[in-house]
Amino acid sequence: MKPSQVIEALQTVIKTHQPVFLWGAPGVGKSQVVHQVAESFNTDKKKSFGLIDIRAVLLDPVDLRGLPHINGDGKAHWSPPDFLPHDPNSQGILFLDELNAAPPLVQAACYQLVLDRKLGEYTLPDGWTVIAAGNRESDKAVTHRMPSPLANRFIHLDFEVDQKDWERWAVQNKIMPEVVAFIRFRPELLHSFDPKKHNEKAFPTPRSWEFVSKILGTKPSKKIEFELLKGTVGEGAAIELLAFLKLFRQIPSPDAIIMNPTAANVPTDPATLYAICGALSRKATAKNFENLTKYFSRLPAEFSVLAVRDCIALDAKLTETEAFTKWSAKHSDMLY
Repeated sequence: MKPSQVIEALQTVIKTHQPVFLWGAPGVGKSQVVHQVAESFNTDKKKSFGLIDIRAVLLDPVDLRGLPHINGDGKAHWSPPDFLPHDPNSQGILFLDELNAAPPLVQAACYQLVLDRKLGEYTLPDGWTVIAAGNRESDKAVTHRMPSPLANRFIHLDFEVDQKDWERWAVQNKIMPEVVAFIRFRPELLHSFDPKKHNEKAFPTPRSWEFVSKILGTKPSKKIEFELLKGTVGEGAAIELLAFLKLFRQIPSPDAIIMNPTAANVPTDPATLYAICGALSRKATAKNFENLTKYFSRLPAEFSVLAVRDCIALDAKLTETEAFTKWSAKHSDMLY
């Protein structure tokens, strides 16, 4: 399932508090999606929707059940850990990340919590849903085979990378335009993971491209730029990205295009077009959108639509402008 479908599926099962397990390769964004789902429910100012992120791989079995103590009755009782939700009126997601990487005894400690919503003397509040995530055994990541009794307690969803979903997320989360433009030009590099290459420490994933964006945002010196990129997405992807960045940094000034949209040069090379669309969309405002649409209308139709979609993703109010109305009249069949 692509991320947008996973989000919809999680929003559905949360209403029934059914446990869910997300399976996916390293770095595809499983944790990010769970956080997005929690945020989508957190709209009621009177009653917040929580998220508790527990890294199961870091736990010992006793960490979940808590420590024993003796009450006045002379009997041993268990004090549940503070990191579990205790307010009976609260609601949210209890996220067990990397569950199948946890030792078997820790996984066994989750049996009762996942199915019966209990763990010893502790009871999970009614408003909470258990969601777990982990890497697939086929990815050769650090995993332990999940016992059948535990596996049977979950709804299992396979998480797959989707370029369009990632692009929407990247634009809305201000990922550097050159990174978004590069992935559009080389979509197969959004996620390129080969579990057979055991010695490959850095490889392209949605997570590592977010790291690349942060690195480029610091404007690193040319002496170290390649080494940083290679150490983030691998040598092959870093070489291609540097070649693209050289092109990106030579495109006409976005401000110059906005000032004279009818006379500015329109390139024919796809890589340059992706770069210009990405750079211009970040400049869009209600005041300059008319000039932008004049320039976008001179681009090939698919690039024109791509650029306007990015503008709208950053500022939905642009759809209320007269410039958008005029532009959409010519491209409505491709925009929706």
